[in-house]
Amino acid sequence: MPQSSQPKLIILDRDGVINHDSPDFIKSPDEWIPIPGSLEAIARLNQAGYRVVIASNQSGIARLLFDITTLNAIHAKMHRLALQVGADIDAVFFCPHAAADNCDCRKPKPGMFAEISKRYQVSLKGVPTVGDSLRDLQSGFISGCVPYLVLTGKGEKTAMTGGLPPGTLTFPDLATTVQHILKGPAPANQ
Repeated sequence: MPQSSQPKLIILDRDGVINHDSPDFIKSPDEWIPIPGSLEAIARLNQAGYRVVIASNQSGIARLLFDITTLNAIHAKMHRLALQVGADIDAVFFCPHAAADNCDCRKPKPGMFAEISKRYQVSLKGVPTVGDSLRDLQSGFISGCVPYLVLTGKGEKTAMTGGLPPGTLTFPDLATTVQHILKGPAPANQ
């Protein structure tokens, strides 16, 4: 875990972890629907002293499915609903590029994680990261994070596909993942 002099961080993917995912992308605030218990789980993390950060691929921008103004409106809804249950999302990092752009920020590359490390002036070694896809876990793992797979979103398919980074722990959803993190190390599904 991070040293006590450093902020306690946790890095979450957005779609499929905090909110229901869609194969057609989340293209409007109306389509952004939280997974039951996810925002309350973020509130529990905040109460335990964690700063919650999101790292999310948002290639819908490059695909012209929505623009930055719409993405900001989606995130405004997310923040508003989070605040209603006492949760605070400290920052949202996102990659607006398509895979063909070959950028450094699109997961599974570690660019967003490097930016988070730089912004918070903290090593990511031991920082929990939660995702529902292999690329979420890979980008966190190569950045030193401890990977957690949730079975919401694409998580069940990801679990069946295999190839998870070493030490990945699997939980049904964000709420049960947070319960495990806050209790400390304990036996879990692997």
